[in-house]
Amino acid sequence: MARKIVITSGKGGVGKTTICANLGFALAKQNNRVVLVDVDIGLNNLDVVTGIENKIVFDIVDVIEGKCRTKQALVQDLDQPNLYIMPSAHSYNKAQVTAENVKKVVDSLNDFFDFVLIDCPAGIDEPFKRAVFGADEAIVVVTPHLSSMRDADKVLLMLSDYNIKDYSLVVNRVRGDMIMDKEMMDSAKIAEILDVRLSGIIPEDDNITTLLGVGKTVNKNCESFDAFFMLAKNILGETDKLFDCTEKYKGIVGFFKRAIRRKI
Repeated sequence: MARKIVITSGKGGVGKTTICANLGFALAKQNNRVVLVDVDIGLNNLDVVTGIENKIVFDIVDVIEGKCRTKQALVQDLDQPNLYIMPSAHSYNKAQVTAENVKKVVDSLNDFFDFVLIDCPAGIDEPFKRAVFGADEAIVVVTPHLSSMRDADKVLLMLSDYNIKDYSLVVNRVRGDMIMDKEMMDSAKIAEILDVRLSGIIPEDDNITTLLGVGKTVNKNCESFDAFFMLAKNILGETDKLFDCTEKYKGIVGFFKRAIRRKI
């Protein structure tokens, strides 16, 4: 039986799809069978982030409309054999793409995977409901900004209306230098304010932007590499460790690193 986890956020642009792709890669790298399901229909870009856009034959809408079987819409990741992507579509029939039909597709993946990660549209309107309906768990992605926190709070309130048995918070794009200089709120404080368990901290990483341009997930040269694997281990229940974004900015050397960072 697969764990069905929706990756959601109240606000767009917080890195939800990036979190979905890289968490999926990290879980698959640890010998789990993982499928990423893009339910952000119309504004989909999970296929671009994972670099499989030129390999798509069928998508989730085709499955719902009976044009293909579920397996036919799955695309294997280019680098990780345990990872598959079910892409979304740019257009769809609203009458057929309902929350119930999306759930049927998600449930049909149960016997083939250990994890089904659902990439959810931003906001709390009908597309959000369509994605959350088929999930058992949720990860809410937030950035250390007041507007993002307010929207995340709305999402957390909405999740209580669904059959979500467990949910947690991932704080993305965290600047350790700014936390040390008291210019950015600490991730633990954000989780405390939102009254939700913190399962991951992802640092601001320029390498992610570069890799997204060529459809690649993080590698060992990225600062966020360890952060995503810590998140994966937390999701697996193996640890409860969080990435320390402030570590390299501590002490005398860290002081000068912060000073240089401020001038860039």
